[in-house]
Amino acid sequence: MSSKASIEERALPIVIVGHVDHGKSTLIGRLLYDTDCLPPDKFVEIQKSSEELGKRLEFAFVMDCLEEERSRGITIDTTQTFFKTKKRRYVIIDAPGHKEFLKNMITGSSQAEAALLIIDSFEGVQDQTKRHAYILGMLGLKQVCVLLNKIDLVNYSKDKFFDLKAEVTEFLNKLNVHPTFVLPISAIHGDNVASPSEKLSWFDGPTVLQALDTFHDLKIEEKPLRFPVQDSYRVDGKKILVGRIESGHLTKGESLYLLPGKKKVVVETIEKFLETGVKMAHFEESVGICLKGRHLVKRGQVLTADLSSTISNKIKANIFWMDPVGYRTGETLLFRCVTQEVPCHIEKIHRKFDPASMELIEKNASSIKTAEVADILIQLDKKVVVDPFTEIPEMGRFVLEREGRPVAGGIIL
Repeated sequence: MSSKASIEERALPIVIVGHVDHGKSTLIGRLLYDTDCLPPDKFVEIQKSSEELGKRLEFAFVMDCLEEERSRGITIDTTQTFFKTKKRRYVIIDAPGHKEFLKNMITGSSQAEAALLIIDSFEGVQDQTKRHAYILGMLGLKQVCVLLNKIDLVNYSKDKFFDLKAEVTEFLNKLNVHPTFVLPISAIHGDNVASPSEKLSWFDGPTVLQALDTFHDLKIEEKPLRFPVQDSYRVDGKKILVGRIESGHLTKGESLYLLPGKKKVVVETIEKFLETGVKMAHFEESVGICLKGRHLVKRGQVLTADLSSTISNKIKANIFWMDPVGYRTGETLLFRCVTQEVPCHIEKIHRKFDPASMELIEKNASSIKTAEVADILIQLDKKVVVDPFTEIPEMGRFVLEREGRPVAGGIIL
């Protein structure tokens, strides 16, 4: 399959978060139903369950069906976790407890590029809303759409919507979350989810699906080249550097920078297994390259197309401490990001939080305990090459190790 085809078929990963009972499950069920991504047998099952309980069509049952299948170890059809619009496909990333979601995002087992924050128009902002909003801010998610759900419970009131919108926007801005849209919806009735509603004739903004379609993919394949050197080999008298393309693409004959030293080099050949005359290599491909001339190149150096990376021995980051044994400032750790491995220590713990409650535990702390989240400054023994997590995830995600075992995962802001 060509890389162009795979790019077009890529789904935009979104996370849907909100306080319990504010309508997350109903919204997911509604999105799957309104985009015809619900298998017919599932729809019949939901209809039957709703009728038995004497209820109108209960879209939250969609999630219950999926949960039940998951618990029984049945493989879920992709149509049940994906939905699609005319523009693209979307995949909903599950956000389990705050702690697990944060850990998954930081350690790389999930990567949301956009978020829907759902708030009950009748109940307003609740504790869990605040926690989720804090996490979105901490992860640096820039594409956020706030859904003021259950607008039917406040009689589709324009005044109530604008009052709540002002309150929510002010609160989110303090957390450095700047929502692109704030929309009135009723997930249960389908108002303003896939199509506009007459009951919301006063609202001239987009529907949920239209809002989602304005969001951008990270398009890492179109960003400047990042090629961390994994190793070098001598084959038939040629020095071949091997590694994986973490962003952009690589072209035979192009000039690159070898970081952290900023030395200019030129790609003489691109080497792929059992291929000859290779002119280009793409994002996520593992390849070998030969440079023109003689250069001392080691594992951990990074070849880049430009000088937009951060080259520093001090890094500001958010970390999630996973080890049962805590940490005290000044203790030596090993920083690992792509192929870079550098001894370091945490110089400052600006703030630390309990991820379950998102409550501030301490400012200017001297230690971190298991399952705490901290906003820190790392001092490295030598300079490393990194990018913000929200720009090039693999260059902005790292692991801290102690005595050969991972103790924390982090993201660079």
